[in-house]
Amino acid sequence: MRLHNCFAQFAIAVAAVTLASCSSGGTESTGGGTVPGDISALSGSGPSGYIQHIIVVVQENRSFDDFFATFPGADGATEGLMKNGSGYRIYVQLQEVNLAEPCDFDHGYQGFLKDYDGGYMDGFAVTGDGCKGNFTAPYQYVYPAQIAPYWSMATDYVLGDHMFQTQGSGSFTAHQDLIAGGTMLNKKETISIVNTPTHTPWGCDAPKGTKTDELRSKGSVLRLLLGRGPFPCFKYDTLRDLLDAQGVSWKYYSPPVKGGQGALWNGFDAIKAVRYSSEWGTNVTDSDTQIFSDISYGQLPAVSWVIPDRENSDHPGKGSDTGPSWVASIVNAIGESSYWQTSAIIVVWDDWGGFYDNMQPPFFDDWGGLGFRVPLLVISPYAREAYQSEPGYVSHTQYEFGSILKFIEQTFNLGSLGKTDERATSILDCFDFTQGPRQFIEIPSSYSRSYFLHQRPSYQPVDTE
Repeated sequence: MRLHNCFAQFAIAVAAVTLASCSSGGTESTGGGTVPGDISALSGSGPSGYIQHIIVVVQENRSFDDFFATFPGADGATEGLMKNGSGYRIYVQLQEVNLAEPCDFDHGYQGFLKDYDGGYMDGFAVTGDGCKGNFTAPYQYVYPAQIAPYWSMATDYVLGDHMFQTQGSGSFTAHQDLIAGGTMLNKKETISIVNTPTHTPWGCDAPKGTKTDELRSKGSVLRLLLGRGPFPCFKYDTLRDLLDAQGVSWKYYSPPVKGGQGALWNGFDAIKAVRYSSEWGTNVTDSDTQIFSDISYGQLPAVSWVIPDRENSDHPGKGSDTGPSWVASIVNAIGESSYWQTSAIIVVWDDWGGFYDNMQPPFFDDWGGLGFRVPLLVISPYAREAYQSEPGYVSHTQYEFGSILKFIEQTFNLGSLGKTDERATSILDCFDFTQGPRQFIEIPSSYSRSYFLHQRPSYQPVDTE
């Protein structure tokens, strides 16, 4: 594997609370990918005649290199640049490690700026006391055998190796991006939310006086205003508004937490129109495992988001290895049901979690993005097949979270939210609707569906940053 030279292409001054912002005019770029310009011709008549169910499974806090550094044909690396204590840049070999990472690395906006380091991508070393003295802990990748279900999905279906976060920020805004395409409060004045609210729960159920952090653009510089943002109960539109307007069914499967229906960790808890409507507790569930019964009883909605219990997320610092099996259990449940013929399962990780990644974000906008790369898996009977000499189809097209929203909008003819979904390249090229539907291939895993159905909830938030 090779190390990419990730030196800055833009003159960006990075300070503790500023980031230069260069709007990209080439947002439809494939980033050097292999997809022809006419995706509709490549994909037949498009998704609407074939896909009736889209399931977005959201995992936690892993960079692309941390999981797929050595996947054949993917744009990964097994060594990286690190700035040492003397300010010199040195090459560091990425260590092969266990999935159950004991340390939780900084992955807020400030951590993004540090890791990015003006485009050198060399600031991932742990600062302060380190991770039990291991300052190079983020320079790692997980043993493929320990994430075998993910590698099986990538081998049998589609792996995207150029999926970037919408923002260089943590889980709160990432989960907003996956339902709303951004956290813009004022597009004219370029104001957006970043980081996490000052108190939990993260949303309308937060205690009085809770504030958010804001990014404001002034000229070409983004300024971080700590605690200057509004109470985290937002009025901006989400994909829910487009789905409801067209009568398209949806659910957000969220694990229970102490205090109620996913209120401590639930993207829609921050959306006022949902939190204070009849959709809270119905479309937004208080059980992540309800998806299994909905599949069994023929009640799977057209669009689903699935959020794991903390124990079944890939979040570092929790000492669990069940995340890959959790995702496999969902994929297998759909694959073994009548829903398989009309489904597209999208697995994505919400942020990079502070782990090293070799690829510089391709551009910056006025909203604090793009962020770092995260893995993307697409499983469907219409998932594009690999060439004979390759283990799986790897899409090199440049995506962002808005690419997932755009695909949902295209599939159900919803129109557009007019946010990052408008500029993003759809994940449509991960599919080939000219091919016959593929027979489902079961994903082997260490933990069965029964294990998760009988597992007691942790009642903990999936993430705290």
